[in-house]
Amino acid sequence: MPKQLPLALLFLRLGVFIVFLFWTLDKLVQPEHAAKVFTAFYGLGSLGESAFYAMGVAQLALIFAFVAGLFKTWTYGAILVFHGVSTFASFSKYLQPFDNLVFFAAWPMLAACAALFLLRDYDTLTLSRQPTPALA
Repeated sequence: MPKQLPLALLFLRLGVFIVFLFWTLDKLVQPEHAAKVFTAFYGLGSLGESAFYAMGVAQLALIFAFVAGLFKTWTYGAILVFHGVSTFASFSKYLQPFDNLVFFAAWPMLAACAALFLLRDYDTLTLSRQPTPALA
């Protein structure tokens, strides 16, 4: 295993965490904004504020476990699925690329999420007690 790989994976994990942290805080601090996003992209306009608070608290627990590198298969997998759904829910924005350039940032982040999931056994700068993989 290249000696820089765990550090590179930590940097990816921290970068993904920062984005998810602000998406999570949006649900807790501005549930009305989160409601607009869920209406526009997921067709879920009937969710109340308490639903966004509940989602925010659950998502906060998930992202803190993720950034700590705990339960990697589950947390890294959930982050990958959530971001994948978010990326593909924005599909119409990609059809007018020059009006929606910021949405294209979702693709490299999705790639980072996939890389973290696929390389989770090599992500050793964590609080996880999983053994370090054998060098192949």
